[in-house]
Amino acid sequence: QVRLVESGGGLGQAGDSSKLFCGGSGGTFIVGWLRQATGQERESVAAISRDGRNTDYTDSVKGRFAISRDNTENMVALQINSLQPEDAAVYYCSADHRSHFPPSDYGYWGQGTQVTVSS
Repeated sequence: QVRLVESGGGLGQAGDSSKLFCGGSGGTFIVGWLRQATGQERESVAAISRDGRNTDYTDSVKGRFAISRDNTENMVALQINSLQPEDAAVYYCSADHRSHFPPSDYGYWGQGTQVTVSS
């Protein structure tokens, strides 16, 4: 059974850094971080391949977000630098067992963790 649990995030000020963590069990998958702001559609922000060699970012976060993984710890992290008000959202860790990278959708989801940005 695949289980994903997010942690980290919380309240930060504009310009701060924040780090999100996703602990997983049930296998080694392609992992992505997606976010959904209030009243907006969910969007994919970053993805990382099974071995960590390939990463993908949506254009709006390139240069500020960094996704990484430690398969020995079954952990994927998302570093967010220079927080901006538009980063405020619920961030979801997601995983997929298929091979296409980056995935167009994900089969497994965590419960999400809130990132709030004060200006």
